[in-house]
Amino acid sequence: MAEMKRKRVGLALGGGGSRGFAHIGVLKVLEENSIPIDVLAGTSIGALVGGAYASGIGPDELIRKVHEIVLSPLAHISIFNAIGNEPEKKEMGLSDKIGLFFKSQWLFAQALFNPGMMEAEDFHAVVNHFIPDINIEETKIPFRAVTADLVSGEQVVLSTGSLRRAVIASCSVPGFMPPMKDGNRFLVDGGIVNLVPGSVLKKEGADIVIAVDVDRDIGATREFQNAIDVYTRAAEIGSFHLSNFQLKDADIIIRPKVGGMKWFDLSRVDETIHEGERSAKESMTDIRRFLPEPKKRTLLSTVLDFFRTKPADR
Repeated sequence: MAEMKRKRVGLALGGGGSRGFAHIGVLKVLEENSIPIDVLAGTSIGALVGGAYASGIGPDELIRKVHEIVLSPLAHISIFNAIGNEPEKKEMGLSDKIGLFFKSQWLFAQALFNPGMMEAEDFHAVVNHFIPDINIEETKIPFRAVTADLVSGEQVVLSTGSLRRAVIASCSVPGFMPPMKDGNRFLVDGGIVNLVPGSVLKKEGADIVIAVDVDRDIGATREFQNAIDVYTRAAEIGSFHLSNFQLKDADIIIRPKVGGMKWFDLSRVDETIHEGERSAKESMTDIRRFLPEPKKRTLLSTVLDFFRTKPADR
C-alpha cells in the first residue's frame, strides 16, 4: 500500500529590522523537531535569514555570523549608531539632547543629498557576510525574496538570479538603503507591500504555511515630540494592519515577543534569538496538529508491504 503523500510546508519569515534575528531561533527549533521546510519566502530581514538558511547555512552557523557582525566595524558605523542607539527620551540628559540634535542634522543631510543614508558598500558587505555568492536556483530549499517596485508600486517576487542581489533588494529600506535597479524597476524592501509573505508560499503550492511575524508591537506607547515620531508611529500602525490582513494565508503564526525592541539594536541579539526559540517551542503543539509525527514502521508492516507490491515493482 502506497504511503499517503506528505503535505508541502512553506515557511514565511517577515520583516522587522534586527527583531528578525528571532527567525534564527525559530529555525533552530524547527530543525530540532524535524519539521520539514519545502519552500521558504522572506521579506527584508526575513529574506536575509531565510536566504542564508535556504542556501544551507544552519542556525548555529547563523548565530556565529551574527556575533561576528556585532563585533565587526560594520556594527559601529555612524548611520547604525545614529539610528540604533538613540537614548530613551525620558532618560536623556543635556549632553544626550545635544548629541541627538547633531545626529538628526547629519541624518537630514544624508537623506537630502543621497538616495540612501547608508553607503551601498557597507550594506552589501553585511549581506555578503551572510549570503553565499550563488543563484537562487542553487539553494537547497526553494527560496523566494519579496521586494516592491518603486515605479509600479507592485510586489515583485524574485525566484531566479543572484541570491545576494535578491536579498539586497528585499532589505533595501526606502530612504535608508538605495533602491536596487533591475531593468526598468527600482526594487526596495518588500515590507511596504507584503511584510509576512504567506501568500507567496500559497502560490508556490504550499499546503501548510508557517508564518513568523516580528513586526513592531502595536501596543507600544511613546512620546510624540517631533514629526519623525509621528511618521514612524503611523507607519507602524499601517504595517500592523497590513500584516494582519496578509497573515490570513498562514495556518500557523509564530509571534516572538520582540515588538518592543528597536528596529536596529544589535545589543540584544542573543535575547532576540532566544525569544524566537521560546515562541517556536510554544507553537509546536499547533504545528504538530497540522503535521503529525510520522508513524514508525514495524517489521511486520514492512514485510506485508513487500508482498503487496507486484514483482515488477520490487
